[in-house]
Amino acid sequence: MTFKRRIGLYSQLAKHNLTVLVTLSSTAGLALSPLPLSIPLLLALTSGTYLTSAAANTFNQILESPLDAQMPRTRGRPLAARAISNVHAAVFGVGCAIVGGSILYWGCNPTTAALGLGNLVLYAAIYTPMKRISILNTWIGAVVGAIPPVMGWTATGGAIWPTTSQPIQWFAPPEWLSSFIGLDTSTAVDAATLAAGTATPPNPLVPLTLFLLLFSWQFPHFNSLSHLIRSSYAVSSYRMLSVLSPKRNAMVSLRHSLLLLPVVSILAPLSGAVGWSFALTSLVPNGVMAARAVKFARNINDKTARRLFWASLWHLPVVLGLMMLHKRDAVWGDLNWWKSLVGWKDEDEGVTPAA
Repeated sequence: MTFKRRIGLYSQLAKHNLTVLVTLSSTAGLALSPLPLSIPLLLALTSGTYLTSAAANTFNQILESPLDAQMPRTRGRPLAARAISNVHAAVFGVGCAIVGGSILYWGCNPTTAALGLGNLVLYAAIYTPMKRISILNTWIGAVVGAIPPVMGWTATGGAIWPTTSQPIQWFAPPEWLSSFIGLDTSTAVDAATLAAGTATPPNPLVPLTLFLLLFSWQFPHFNSLSHLIRSSYAVSSYRMLSVLSPKRNAMVSLRHSLLLLPVVSILAPLSGAVGWSFALTSLVPNGVMAARAVKFARNINDKTARRLFWASLWHLPVVLGLMMLHKRDAVWGDLNWWKSLVGWKDEDEGVTPAA
């Protein structure tokens, strides 16, 4: 048990690649928030999210190690292969949970820490045992995957429920679109207000948009993957829709692929997170995803499932990247914004650069 091998085993317990993706998804909420950001806040969010996710994956493997040993795909995992003891893994998981939760609490705020630790419990204590009880485990798992971007939003001080200081708002679409669909824009934030640079408070519709985006995205992503490995699930007696009803499994993928269209192209611009041009550019990745889901539903086989799965892998980073590009009042090219991010102030202001 060399140091290098021990680190490798911890990385497997944490499911490093999956945990990195979860951590990156949390930064979406951070980036879309109109509230001030900083490098320390970003580091606290990412490190705390990584550690709590690593803890959740560790506890998941502790509970599933007897079943992992039965599946060819998972029998090489550390606990299933007896490369490390359950007690050792539990100490690692508890340590990650305590350190990660503390970082989120002190580095971000109590709300973000509660979301991170609550997600850990939801994944390890509810989702994991439910996999052998009910097909609803997939819906619980989708909630788990949808919470990290909400953590990024709350880390900046954004609210997830309407408050007096952060009320629900909606942003008017272009005049031609409003007149075309007969939309009353009297209560919306109009273009004149935005053009005047008037600041608007954080809108709780933004974390709702991110939550729904990640929630629905996981069904075409996971259901297509579960179809490909359904024989392994059957061996371990997991209650998966791909095993019990491949047709329903494909239809759920299609349903949520189509739900992504209004969430991304309508709710996201209405929330003010992005401009209305995003509604057009996002149609391309959403259209491809929907087309692949239609083919999977019509012809349920490994080929169509694999094509939908690979489409889902690039779909999410592309959509989130477009959201960053179309962020309303984006400041990516503003040098002063970057200075404020790293805590830099000009010397003529009487303050030296922050350490």
